[in-house]
Amino acid sequence: MPAKVDLDLCVGCGSCEESCPESAITLNSHANIDAGRCVECGTCVEVCPQGAISIV
Repeated sequence: MPAKVDLDLCVGCGSCEESCPESAITLNSHANIDAGRCVECGTCVEVCPQGAISIV
């Protein structure tokens, strides 16, 4: 299952978008993860300063 963004915690800082090796994350007012491109590497989870991304 791809990474999931908690919209209540995401502040749209862009750290996850910059760090994603698969370019699976785009940013509007918050992070959006493309499930088809996400390989569940966990990089976005590690770099998110708000703890808004998880892999379940």
